[in-house]
Amino acid sequence: MSFIDYAYASSEETHESIATEPADTGLLASMGINGSLFIFQLINFAIVFVVLWFLILKPLTKKLLERQKMIDNSIANSKKIDDMLKQSELGFQEKIDMAKAEASMIMERTKNEADTLAEQSRQKTRVEIESLVESAKKKIGAERDQMIIGLKEETASIVVAALERILSEKIDAKKDKEMIAEALNKLNYEKK
Repeated sequence: MSFIDYAYASSEETHESIATEPADTGLLASMGINGSLFIFQLINFAIVFVVLWFLILKPLTKKLLERQKMIDNSIANSKKIDDMLKQSELGFQEKIDMAKAEASMIMERTKNEADTLAEQSRQKTRVEIESLVESAKKKIGAERDQMIIGLKEETASIVVAALERILSEKIDAKKDKEMIAEALNKLNYEKK
């Protein structure tokens, strides 16, 4: 049987089924809508929506809000570190001003010694500030990386849990780890 013959036979069956269906005189029937089928589809949609909401969307949004709070806290800590850096720079500037005033009092006798001490103080403070900034950047970067890894792992666990419930079968630990590792690899690949 060719495709054209099949389409023709299907068309005839459709015409026959339309002719054999009872003629509803209601508003829905006049628009070509089967009322009982529409209600069943609406109920099915509502059930799927409720399941998705309570099993996936609600826990996921809760975790995302928690992660957002952690990120906001990290940003606040970063601002505090920035403020501390500015205060250190102000303290550094105050030390330079004091060194200049001291040097002007005894400039004739100890000009070389004052310049040497001021330069050493500047370098030491600069090194301390740079080390503080560098350690703060490393700490923030490490926390961000840990949060991303944790979020990926939790997302993979949520997806696996949802799939287990939907498929109504328990996946063993080995298969579970393989699926999580595969999901994380895909997420890392997409990130790059």
